[in-house]
Amino acid sequence: MDWNIQTLSLLSIPLISAVVGWATNYLAVKMMFYPIEFVGIKPFLGWQGLIPAKRRQMAEIEVELVLGKLLSVEELAQRLDPDELTKAIERRLSQVIRKVVNDVMAESAPQMWAALPVQGKNLVYQRIENDIPNVVHKMMDDFQHNVSEILDIKELVVEQLVNSPELINEIFLTAGSKEFPFIVRSGLYFGFIFGLPTMLLWYFYQAWWILPLGGLLVGYATNWIAIKIIFEPKRPRKIGPFVVQGMFLKRQKEVSEVYSSIIEEKLITPKNITNIILHGSGSAQLLELIELHVNDAIERYVAIAQPYFALGVGSENYHKMKALAVQQIFDNSEKYLLYAYDYANGAMQIGQDLSLRMQALSAEEFEGVLRPAYQQDEWKLILTGALLGMAAGFMQLYLVFM
Repeated sequence: MDWNIQTLSLLSIPLISAVVGWATNYLAVKMMFYPIEFVGIKPFLGWQGLIPAKRRQMAEIEVELVLGKLLSVEELAQRLDPDELTKAIERRLSQVIRKVVNDVMAESAPQMWAALPVQGKNLVYQRIENDIPNVVHKMMDDFQHNVSEILDIKELVVEQLVNSPELINEIFLTAGSKEFPFIVRSGLYFGFIFGLPTMLLWYFYQAWWILPLGGLLVGYATNWIAIKIIFEPKRPRKIGPFVVQGMFLKRQKEVSEVYSSIIEEKLITPKNITNIILHGSGSAQLLELIELHVNDAIERYVAIAQPYFALGVGSENYHKMKALAVQQIFDNSEKYLLYAYDYANGAMQIGQDLSLRMQALSAEEFEGVLRPAYQQDEWKLILTGALLGMAAGFMQLYLVFM
């Protein structure tokens, strides 16, 4: 009976080691992504997922290694056809322009505007609306030639991911949809394998430190080996009858497609592009561009009414009127640009191009899609796994063998 109990106790070592390997790897993966917000007492007593906690750095690395190299804002802007863009926004833009004209004239020349009959106001509206395609075309031409000053792809990506920590989690989890579950499962396999020598050593030499040390090594090694298998070797290597390659790198085509789909649908979208253009570091340049073309248009609209218009408004109010018109058209940009989202999304073809270009990356370059998720504070995860494994070894020592 005692022999049976001793045998079962010995057999429990690799089994518990397998459970420890699985549990530490599972916890390590969860700690990378969750919780999204810090839980505990700041700054040290608590935890936040490593990726959400360092999402700005993660986003910057992602742009540096992948997106910044593959997406050119100049190329994307050139795909937007001014005529098609005008068709998409023209109706809503006309409505906005009418309101802007009313507001500007009511403030700059209230008496003259109030005295103007409906037919006269309609002529003003009609003249402006007829000129909209011309103005949009000129503005788009200037935008395409100066887009790098107005739109910064790095700023767009970083700001979106900083403001949406759940999105950066989704990007890494989707890109590594096969790799993260493998890390968890592999802890079970490697934990059992590493438990066998611990069992043999314990059979011959029952020193108290053997089980805690075995648990520590299991917690450390299972994580380390799993990560190595995911990324090594980078290029296909023939070993006997087998061809081996890092499992993530082997999935380059599949990962490229799902990764690009998320980037197109949730990150580099026309809405997000519009938002960063209007509110980002390049907004001042965009305002200057609008000012140039709106002022030019106003000069042409009122030229026919000179000198009567100048007399009715006055030179000082005339300048204020132009400034107010520019600001209002800029401030109302989102109201009409949102009608261009569907067109812009189809015209830019971000997902399709990004996928093809990612598939053409070298193994070293492609590694950058997922590698940042592991490299940032990887040691913390491995150390945590090792400490948890050691704690499990102590528990096993006292609960099973004492």
